Amino acid sequence: MRKISREMDSAWALEVMRKAPYITVSFTRPDGTAYGVPLSLASADGRIWYFHCAPEGDKLDALAVHPEVCLSAVTKCAPTVGPKDGSFTLQYRSAIAFGRAELVTGDAEKIEALRIISQRFLPQHMDAFDDAVRRSLHRTAVVRITLTDPPVGKRKQYDKQGEEMKYGRMEE
Repeated sequence: MRKISREMDSAWALEVMRKAPYITVSFTRPDGTAYGVPLSLASADGRIWYFHCAPEGDKLDALAVHPEVCLSAVTKCAPTVGPKDGSFTLQYRSAIAFGRAELVTGDAEKIEALRIISQRFLPQHMDAFDDAVRRSLHRTAVVRITLTDPPVGKRKQYDKQGEEMKYGRMEE
């Protein structure tokens, strides 16, 4: 990280990942080209993340050859004018993590992963979960991403006095 003064700890970064509506997952295709796509990921423990997709396609082709992935998440992203110097800038909270992706093959883990995803994005509809799984499990792929290192966070944020909050300083 170039600006160490903006670095935040892994617990903070994990919270960014949990709050981000989408996390961009970057893959390497079989031909070596990059492929990044925003996905709806969810995790119960912060170390293992899941997403679901069709049982064939670019994501599965890529991870079959290159299982290493990069996850990036951004929240609270807002263009702004620097309060002290009038510069055009961006306030943001971001996180990045690296992991290894693999297709989930067992039905029990697939169902649990889909439950974790559904609880994150549709908690008010969990009464319909079992029927939805019965109808679609056979045509749904689930991918597990196990983080290989804790996530790293970065932010640019101003306090109420217009000072940039550096070195992990939180607003009082």
